[in-house]
Amino acid sequence: MSALQPLNTLLEQTTVARDAALGVHRNALNAVAAAQAQATQLAEYRQEYAQRFGTQFQRAGAIELLQCYQGFMVRLDEAVSQQQRLLAQAVERGDTAKAALLNAELRVASVRKLIERRIAEAVRTQDRSDQKATDELASRAAWLRLAGTAPGATLGAV
Repeated sequence: MSALQPLNTLLEQTTVARDAALGVHRNALNAVAAAQAQATQLAEYRQEYAQRFGTQFQRAGAIELLQCYQGFMVRLDEAVSQQQRLLAQAVERGDTAKAALLNAELRVASVRKLIERRIAEAVRTQDRSDQKATDELASRAAWLRLAGTAPGATLGAV
């Protein structure tokens, strides 16, 4: 079955490529999880900070302190927005990695199916060859029996 050697090599290559795509996909999923955790943490901190210090400024207070609070809230909002953009990018990379993984898995499955078909074809060809040889042998045996039972036939006459 040396005819299958190139296909086996191709299967090995596609399996390696699929495994690499799987690693990329796992890394992308980890990046999404990390970005999501960071976004959640920032949003929770922003909300907690707003609750903690927002009520303090409902009372009379120093204007400088209020400006500092508002400036920090603006920076927190920017950080939350930036993290949301990073999360969206991580999700997009995850989707791209998933599509690449599915394509790699499809290629591995296709090569395996091709190998199965080639093996089945070789088995059918061998079966036909064996059947032809058996039929030919049976035909010769029948001719020999007929020649051996014919009146006046000799073994050398065949």
